[in-house]
Amino acid sequence: MNKQNILIIGGGPAGLTAAYELCKHNIQPILLEKDDKVGGISRTEQYKGYRFDIGGHRFYTKIVQIQQLWEEMLGEEFIKVPRLSRIYYRHCFFNYPLSIFNTLKNLGLIESLLILLSYVKSHFKPLHPEDTFEQWVTNRFGKRLYLTFFKTYTEKVWGIPCDQIQADWAAQRIRGLSLKVAIHNALFGSKGEKSLIEEFHYPIHGPGMMWERFQQKIEQLGGTVQLNSKISALHHHDGHIQSVTVSQNQKNEDVQSHHVISSMPLSQLIFLLDPPAPEAIRVAAEKLKYRDFILVGLIIDHSNIFLDNWIYVHNPDVKVGRVQNFKNWSPAMVADPKKTTLGMEYFCNQGDSLSKMSDAALIQLATQELNQLDLTGNNQVEDGFVYRQPKAYPVYDSVYRENLETIRDYLKQFDNLQTIGRNGMHRYNNQDHSMLTGMLAVRNLVYGEQHDLWEVNTKRSYYEEFTTKE
Repeated sequence: MNKQNILIIGGGPAGLTAAYELCKHNIQPILLEKDDKVGGISRTEQYKGYRFDIGGHRFYTKIVQIQQLWEEMLGEEFIKVPRLSRIYYRHCFFNYPLSIFNTLKNLGLIESLLILLSYVKSHFKPLHPEDTFEQWVTNRFGKRLYLTFFKTYTEKVWGIPCDQIQADWAAQRIRGLSLKVAIHNALFGSKGEKSLIEEFHYPIHGPGMMWERFQQKIEQLGGTVQLNSKISALHHHDGHIQSVTVSQNQKNEDVQSHHVISSMPLSQLIFLLDPPAPEAIRVAAEKLKYRDFILVGLIIDHSNIFLDNWIYVHNPDVKVGRVQNFKNWSPAMVADPKKTTLGMEYFCNQGDSLSKMSDAALIQLATQELNQLDLTGNNQVEDGFVYRQPKAYPVYDSVYRENLETIRDYLKQFDNLQTIGRNGMHRYNNQDHSMLTGMLAVRNLVYGEQHDLWEVNTKRSYYEEFTTKE
């Protein structure tokens, strides 16, 4: 098999993991990445020596093999970071996860009692059917807490009403959590368990460092990582991907393919098939939506601004959704220890007013909103830059499931194609689950195993509330 072309499309966590696993089996794949560096949305951007994480990427996992891979790559450069994140709402900071006394202080006793009564009502009269994010959260937290904390931020991130976001997203990201569980944990903790939310691992120079190390290892083992390589077509016949057309430096090259592992967006994959997919499949692909991401990096003339790693901004009067403080992830992210770098995170759709703003206008908006939120006091913004990430988040709208199933059923006909990763499966995976899809795809290929990659992260979910036995 090592004499055949195993092509991997996409150099994010999933694609790099697949390539590295193949190399360890003495199979030298060709990894094709359209950007000028690996990492995808988990890359690290640099500006004047300052490093910016595109989205804030904690490294935590319950999958032993993934943890071992991370440690194997970075060793002592894989540092542990204490976690502190809060919600900023109505000019108050709310601890996250929930702290009873902090919440009572900020909301007041009467509002807190009304939230509790709302929860009791939802417990005895739950909403059915439970199809939407709004219904899912209301059934577990009550309508009043949903309106207070969940609605504004969620709609800011996704750009659509919560009653149009499918419950799948909530079930995947915050499964098992309810107001009852949150109150119990806030008052008594989790007996005999240690919460993963207290600390996480992080590459000392940002997440891009991890994926650049993957690239180095792959190349040392004989694999090829080809950057600035855009896929123009996937040529197939009789259920087999025969070759892939790669565009690089304004030249096209057809690369023969024994097997293809793709992490490119599913909608894009469908439209690159040659001959074209049937019209019904292309219509389904057109209906898969994505949310784009904009990071406005600001350099602040002060050594310390606030203690949080990041802050969720629930205020509806500003567009910013989250504020990262990269110095609190790793001091090595900041070139000058006398300065602080913040990442103002915005979410947009292609072609909307926010996406059309110039870099200068976005920096001005971020500076204005930072002052409006009063997060930095009188400290001045010295400089800024903008990074735009298209197709950052697959959208779980009211039609996504039906269209995704249509595409999945169609792709089953190809005997040498596997799709992996967040965009390759149109699933809002964390990076460890994306890596796991890459690992299992390789096991399917090398050992002939029959892992259903679509089952990853449907039953083994863990997020903010997840705990592990000591």
